[in-house]
Amino acid sequence: MTLTERTATERTEVRGVRRLSRPDPAARGRGGQRFLLVGLVLASVYSLFPVWWLIVAATKDRTALYQSNGLWFSGWHLWDNLHQVFTYQDGIFLRWTANSLLYAGAGSLGGTLIALATGYGLARFDFPGRNAIFACVVGSFLIPIALLTLPLYLLFSAIGMVDTPWAMLVPCLINPFSVYLAKVYTEATIPYELLEAARIDGAGELRIFFSIVLRMMTTGGATVFLLAFVNTWNAFFLPLTVLRGKENWTLNLGLYNWTGTRLESGIDLTGLVLTGALLSIVPMAIMMVAMRRYWRSGVTLGALK
Repeated sequence: MTLTERTATERTEVRGVRRLSRPDPAARGRGGQRFLLVGLVLASVYSLFPVWWLIVAATKDRTALYQSNGLWFSGWHLWDNLHQVFTYQDGIFLRWTANSLLYAGAGSLGGTLIALATGYGLARFDFPGRNAIFACVVGSFLIPIALLTLPLYLLFSAIGMVDTPWAMLVPCLINPFSVYLAKVYTEATIPYELLEAARIDGAGELRIFFSIVLRMMTTGGATVFLLAFVNTWNAFFLPLTVLRGKENWTLNLGLYNWTGTRLESGIDLTGLVLTGALLSIVPMAIMMVAMRRYWRSGVTLGALK
């Protein structure tokens, strides 16, 4: 074997060794997938653990609630607990549920329409002070709602709106974060050329907004509505401040009142509170399932583009 052939053979062997010593990209990808899968499983367990505990607790009577294992069933008293929740204090729980649906549903619907119109105006109209207004919108949703509750109470007290449904509905109509989301979504989905074509055809601005813009912003509007609905449904500090009579309370405020009954009168309503808390999850779960098709259509539209 000549010197040239021997050198070529040695190079081939060295290359083979180097190739064998390199890590396999597929194996590295499988390791990352396992790590991601473990993380998702742990996050799911962490998120579903309180719900599981609440479901189990709602099926127990008062004795089993304190003496049995909190993570497993002990008897089946769910129907009795539901009957007590719906009949206690002449069915005030149903009134609180209706109030929460009114505040969260009507308030979020009106707030979504206002947010979409405002976001569309900031995104597609050029007028003096637009950037300053948008800066105020961004800065305002950074302020915690707790800091605005007392000024809202003083304002509503001066005009006689305290302890009325309007004290909850009016704040729901103005949501700066929803305006920000609507503006960003408008910039991504509503082209200038489409609006100009509609104006050339003789359509007015209101007709363009209601006939074209709102239809194209269905996915963004559904997202804004759902976020506003969940935020209003879970609100506590604002209704605690502006609502006094039990007939106007929200569901969260009513359950909080039942929790404090044990300290005031010695009556233990823990079972009713847990069962009511389980029932309070149902409307939000229904809303999530109902809005899912809008998100799917939005994702499909983005993939086609």
